[in-house]
Amino acid sequence: MNTHIWHGHATAVRMAASLGCAALVLSVTGTSAQAQPRDPARQTLPAKDGWAAYGTGTTGGAAADAAHVHTVTTWAQFKAALAADGSAPKIIKVKGTIDAVSEGCDSLAAPGYDFDAYLARYAPQTWGLDTDLSAEPDDSPEGLRRVSAANQEQTIKANIPANTTIVGIGKNAGFKGASLQIKAVDNVIVRNLTFESPVDCFPQWDPTDGTNGNWNSEYDTAVVYGSTHVWLDHNTFTDGSHPDSAAPTYFGMLYQQHDGELDIVRGADYVTASWNAFTEHDKTILIGNSDSESTAAGDRGHLKVTFHHNLFSGLVERAPRVRFGQVDSYNNHFVADTSYSYSFGIGKESQLVAQHNAFTLPAGVSAAKVLKRWNVSPLTADDNYVNGTPTDLIAVHNAEIPGEILQSGAGWTPTLRTRTDPVKSVPRIVDCGAGAGRLG
Repeated sequence: MNTHIWHGHATAVRMAASLGCAALVLSVTGTSAQAQPRDPARQTLPAKDGWAAYGTGTTGGAAADAAHVHTVTTWAQFKAALAADGSAPKIIKVKGTIDAVSEGCDSLAAPGYDFDAYLARYAPQTWGLDTDLSAEPDDSPEGLRRVSAANQEQTIKANIPANTTIVGIGKNAGFKGASLQIKAVDNVIVRNLTFESPVDCFPQWDPTDGTNGNWNSEYDTAVVYGSTHVWLDHNTFTDGSHPDSAAPTYFGMLYQQHDGELDIVRGADYVTASWNAFTEHDKTILIGNSDSESTAAGDRGHLKVTFHHNLFSGLVERAPRVRFGQVDSYNNHFVADTSYSYSFGIGKESQLVAQHNAFTLPAGVSAAKVLKRWNVSPLTADDNYVNGTPTDLIAVHNAEIPGEILQSGAGWTPTLRTRTDPVKSVPRIVDCGAGAGRLG
């Protein structure tokens, strides 16, 4: 970076700090915003802004004519707008909070499904822990659960077509209980929306999962599956009114009703996630969903993703967990609490570059936990700060967890960055600017 620009920017940040968040955000985003249309729905990803800028770039529905601009206030309107006119450029403006399960879980249950009957039939003391439920007939409690789950899947999943921009209007737009499926398409933008994670109304009990069995849930908030050129910007992802901490236990195990907040899988490529807030969740972001060779054949050379200026707060793990992908994570702020497990999961053949990030960890939580080794995959991790102190994340990890030695050097150097902020400024910049309702 040009030294004069660097110091000028840092000075602007210090001056803005005394003027509050509004001035600060303007000082760090105003330059790129000047070249964009005033209407956020018409804005496109700036050049060099992460992997989604590669090649053709990401424009979403910016070219939509008036007939292909929709304002929606209900789930039915939203799904109808998505289905209209195929992959012609379209803009969908979301007004207010749209509930994908407004009639409640009971409205999705198959006739005859009864959760108490389910618990009675599959209790470990009678069913045991050696046999899963896959062979249960259609009229059994598990069979009726499967039908109920299929009803929910059909209801809450929304397929996003190519050349689409979905944008929230104002500060309070978003979705509850929805699962956006960005699947096998190109050129999608999602901005300024608050997503309350979908609650799986009908989790499955698997007696054979682990030593004591487990409840397994479906439905990610957003899935990028085999798609290219996707920009997720200024969104908030949260468990909201249904945190895991409030979930009951059955058979001695947490009744898990959440899956991921964002999954990028199955050969997806050229994704930028910028200025989002990911909060209050367990398994947050997964890049590459399997180690298997059949999956690897489609993932190798793909899964190129950039994360910058995102706030990761109150998370347990996967921010993100990476397999195969060339992932660039810089200028993000990670704020942990006592439930913290790790931030970066180093998985099979991953090539993670983690630079210029800030970590705020509570007392008693070591910086060694920031990185978690699942496989031997070298990574680049430099100029990161923990509680305001420069910290070599790889060195501290290897010193404290010698059984999981990490190797340095991801083997590539990111070039698609519009700006790199000084790490000491990252917490304030990101905390002020990330999330829905904070565009420009």
